Amino acid sequence: MPYGRPGISPDTGIVWTARASAADNAWTAVTFGNGIFAALSFFDAGNSIMTSPDGVNWTLRVTPGAANAWRGITFGNGIFVAVSSDLLVNSVMTSGDGVVWTLNAGAALNRWLAVTFGNGLFVAVGDNGVGNRVATSPDGVNWTLRASAADIPWTSVTFGDGLFVAVANNGAVNNVMTSVDGINWVLRNSGTINAWNSVTFANGLFVAVASDGAGNRVMTSPDGINWTPRASAADNSWQSVTYGNNLFIAVATTGIGNRIMTSLNGITWTLRASAVDNNWAGVAYGVGMFVAVSLTGLGNRAMTSVERSSGGAVAKSSSGMPLRALLTSLASQLGQRFPGA
Repeated sequence: MPYGRPGISPDTGIVWTARASAADNAWTAVTFGNGIFAALSFFDAGNSIMTSPDGVNWTLRVTPGAANAWRGITFGNGIFVAVSSDLLVNSVMTSGDGVVWTLNAGAALNRWLAVTFGNGLFVAVGDNGVGNRVATSPDGVNWTLRASAADIPWTSVTFGDGLFVAVANNGAVNNVMTSVDGINWVLRNSGTINAWNSVTFANGLFVAVASDGAGNRVMTSPDGINWTPRASAADNSWQSVTYGNNLFIAVATTGIGNRIMTSLNGITWTLRASAVDNNWAGVAYGVGMFVAVSLTGLGNRAMTSVERSSGGAVAKSSSGMPLRALLTSLASQLGQRFPGA
């Protein structure tokens, strides 16, 4: 049983519950950091962010500037960083707390689709530009253009085991690029021509998911260089993949009642019932729960999956918080009171 706690079963990610979103925006991505979930959306001037401490109760946040097409978000080095696919100067947005946001200039007028943090560096990738579809920043504010390994539509980027890995949906086998420093990139052959939309790293494995392909909409790699196609649980349009609680989770925009798939090892996948058949575009893990956000739906553009007890009830503390969330919160508080302990 996970975390060494009696009575807790590892079924987080299997049972999902629809949640009221702060607004019916087209929510494109979600991340977790600084004790909160933060989701961002397309073209919603003044309110492109919603945040939640528990994945259940969401608050709309004021965002500066025009209605940018916000596409990617990450948390690192104490700040949230979001990137936009609009061809605008101010294509980056940052926040220390997820509540107050500041517009920043991007490295170029490119369509930035994804951003990650690793090894002290933010790295963003995009789907347009001539030889410059990568940008890096040490602080999320000041950005520098970098040469991409190829001028193809890079859709997602992650960091793991000392390596940045980006994937593309270009319809050719050379649809992966890797970098040890985020600056110098090498093109890799995945052996598949699928439209790869998302990549993550956990447990020594890179895992990517795609929106097309015949039974092989997952691929894995132990090193970011050598890739193996895997059988997806269904030929849904898989948009996002993440890892938490010893489980990989992917969400999709298509499928009838089955827009979730899970895997213990990234190789063998199982379909799960989605709470509703919304177009699920992003998924993240934090404080003992998975949270997914959607492009569509009527007041229910979020869903959660939390730890459950062996009897099926959500595992909670006496305060009513999910147990894992409480333990994480307490650990954070202790770290703040006793730094270095």
